[in-house]
Amino acid sequence: MSFPAPERAAVNRQGEAISAALEVAGVSHSYGKRKALENVGFSVAQGSFSVLLGLNGAGKSTLFCLITRLFATQRGTIRIFGFDVNRASGEALRRLGVVFQARTLDLDLTIMQNLSYHAALHGISGQETKLRAGFALETVAMARRAHNKARDLSGGQVRRVEIARALLHRPRMLLLDEPTAGLDIKARADILKHVRGLVARQSIGVLWATHLIDEVEPGDDVVVLHEGKILDHGNASEIAARAGAPSIGPAFNALTSAARFEGEPK
Repeated sequence: MSFPAPERAAVNRQGEAISAALEVAGVSHSYGKRKALENVGFSVAQGSFSVLLGLNGAGKSTLFCLITRLFATQRGTIRIFGFDVNRASGEALRRLGVVFQARTLDLDLTIMQNLSYHAALHGISGQETKLRAGFALETVAMARRAHNKARDLSGGQVRRVEIARALLHRPRMLLLDEPTAGLDIKARADILKHVRGLVARQSIGVLWATHLIDEVEPGDDVVVLHEGKILDHGNASEIAARAGAPSIGPAFNALTSAARFEGEPK
């Protein structure tokens, strides 16, 4: 099956190409007196697989809520292909697909019914929905299960369908928040393979949030987030080298341990 051609690269008002799928600059967010994020800034390039790596409570989900406009940005700016999520939210979010950590399929509907409902929210016609849903399910190897109810699927299959649903409106950027949580080793590997394949085949930008070190490959772009702050950002191998560690796992442990030590009262 052939894949649709990627959109032309976004351009700014001067006609210059925008290289970043996602730009986060100086973002801070608090829940009352508790700071969840502090001066967070990084970018995700078009057609790249980037990992937001942090322990539970690091601020990953808060950041995703800001990117998707579930929360209003208190400080800083977030742009998707150059469009500010606050000032041009429609244009920004039209280019974004999201898979949240919590499962969100209606278990009493079939896979196709779940996708059709989502398509209707995006104003996609019935005939176009069939074409897009078929293509998206083929992309994640779930086309044969299109008329099965969601409750009959395994955890890994549910995740695949949620990814297919996120692709229906043909976004150029995907956010995935702990997408392999609760899955077995094989299902985790399958989901990772499918998403990395999307990057390679369709040049989609991906921000993959996780606390699992084994989901990071040496060549991945990695943002290390800890207690709302970025401790390091760069190629996984480069981060390991800067930390004097053999790989990203020991480097992550060293970075977060040092941050905890520095934060302890003297």
